[in-house]
Amino acid sequence: MKQPSHHQTATYLINYALSELVKYVMEDTGCSIEEAMERVYNSPIMPALQDEEGELYVQSPAYLYEMMMEFAQ
Repeated sequence: MKQPSHHQTATYLINYALSELVKYVMEDTGCSIEEAMERVYNSPIMPALQDEEGELYVQSPAYLYEMMMEFAQ
């Protein structure tokens, strides 16, 4: 079986982290999925999370959520 490329792995992990972040926002605030997605995608950590070279995406979604919430304050 062929190994996934670095880009494929990064894309998978970024998408996973984003979906978990949206769930966390929904659980904590009771908002709709649309509002949660807006909060996550407009958060200050979004550019860093999408930067494949920075590899922030390898951190756990829980850690990323804590980071996101700290920046929001």
